[in-house]
Amino acid sequence: MEKQKIAVGRRKEAVTRVFISRGNGKITINDKDYKEYFTLAYLQNQVEVPLKTVEGSDKFDVKINATGGGVKGQAEAAKLGIARALIEIDPEFRPALKAAGLLTRNAKSVERKKFGHKKARRSFQFSKR
Repeated sequence: MEKQKIAVGRRKEAVTRVFISRGNGKITINDKDYKEYFTLAYLQNQVEVPLKTVEGSDKFDVKINATGGGVKGQAEAAKLGIARALIEIDPEFRPALKAAGLLTRNAKSVERKKFGHKKARRSFQFSKR
């Protein structure tokens, strides 16, 4: 690998651009350390999962630009982006990442609000009289 590889991850309204290169395991999101950006432990684990799956936690530096959505959506988008970037580096990582379910794009998003309704499905209370 001569320089960095780039991949995109998406989840709900969140979009992350992932830049991965050989290094010593530093992960930054929007110019902050990922443990400072994602304060909850389970969100930090989401970001680490693809690297742990291919035993690359201390072999790659990851820089992530995250926009849109909330912190959970951004963490899951980062997970997908890192997994895709790792495949760009070495296609032999694909079977391990696929088996762990890290290459599947979760397309679920918020349903739009319909007119005449209070929310997407919740209607106003009906009164017969």
